[in-house]
Amino acid sequence: MKLPYLGESLALLTAVVWASSVILFRKSGESVHPLALNLFKTLLAVVLMLPTLWITQLKLIQNVPVNDYLLLIFSGILGIALADTLFFKSLNLLGASVIAIVDCLYSPFVIIMSYFWLGELMTGVQFIGTALIISALLAVTHTKGRGSLPLRTLLYGLLLSSSSLAMMVVGIVVIKPLLERTPLLWALEIRLMAAGIGLLIILLFSRERREIVQTLYSQRKWRFTLLGSFLGAYLSTMLWMAGMKFTKASVAGALNQTANIFIFIFAAVFLKEPINRVRLIAIVLAVGGAFLVFFGGS
Repeated sequence: MKLPYLGESLALLTAVVWASSVILFRKSGESVHPLALNLFKTLLAVVLMLPTLWITQLKLIQNVPVNDYLLLIFSGILGIALADTLFFKSLNLLGASVIAIVDCLYSPFVIIMSYFWLGELMTGVQFIGTALIISALLAVTHTKGRGSLPLRTLLYGLLLSSSSLAMMVVGIVVIKPLLERTPLLWALEIRLMAAGIGLLIILLFSRERREIVQTLYSQRKWRFTLLGSFLGAYLSTMLWMAGMKFTKASVAGALNQTANIFIFIFAAVFLKEPINRVRLIAIVLAVGGAFLVFFGGS
């Protein structure tokens, strides 16, 4: 028997869990290199996903076309290995509260990429929503909006975070048709494995690989790294899938979007990041714009 509002509750819980993981990643990033942090959370998710596949009776090797594997590998390297490393770097530069505003670009990026890859058109309402999000980002670059961040650091961080989102969106949109005909958990595991291997190769060819790895095992904030990786790379994914299963995708997606609000609040409470009037207006504009983009296509 289905519990009332089960899907809605899981979708909202997904937002809270992801927001919590971002705060933990921000604390961990004070001493852990972005590449090392991404590698750790990805490998942890790979390990945790294996018994999940076994419990759900899914085989690691599926009888699918080779092109499906290649697409998942491409998606994992671009959307996880590269995108998440840039995300952690930008999180260290900008702080969680500004990242919460930038993350609202996710919905417009999905719409834009869907247009080029899948032929889906953007509506007038979605254009308005995108304009609101861009105005929020411009507000953050204002002197009062950026707080103590130098303009050059802010612009560099915005470039990294927006590039991260773009890569993440490309990595998801290109496999969207594939996800409709293959087991989702299996696809997630292949993406994670591809990302993990890609990160190991990047680390191997890095001249600073020893210093990068040392930031992981010599830091005292390992609990932030471990808990953030578990919440962000594994638990939030499971909750997101369950929320999508037990309620309408539009409802679940809207509730997932509230993660940016939770990140903004948690950053002020737990990280003591300054919340001024400009940033407050920016998050309202950004989240409002994201909702317009999300619902404007229906």
